Amino acid sequence: MMRLIHAWQNSLRAFRRLASGEAAFRQELALLVLALPVGWFVSTSWSGYALLVGAVLLLMLVEVLNTGIEAACNAVSREFNADIQLAKDCGSLAVLIAVVLAAGIWIVAIAGRLAGGAV
Repeated sequence: MMRLIHAWQNSLRAFRRLASGEAAFRQELALLVLALPVGWFVSTSWSGYALLVGAVLLLMLVEVLNTGIEAACNAVSREFNADIQLAKDCGSLAVLIAVVLAAGIWIVAIAGRLAGGAV
């Protein structure tokens, strides 16, 4: 049980640090707050709602991992290193892919809703 309590405390510490110090995470957090009610009106089913909210949560997950990669790289060295640059660039690419995926899911859902279909 103590292991779970410590894991929860570590997660809260990371959340607070990201929410206060990372602009991208704050933007995605605001997007999640917006997606919760808007997704309810866009979707016509619980599974559609879960998909819409889940897409935003997946984006946030990738952002958290990207931030972790950047922090680890910065802890190793602040000097230019091609391998560190690749690691950071790959993290950035992962975020971009997650943005495209989330945007695509939302666009298809909204278009389907406007066309009168089920989401």
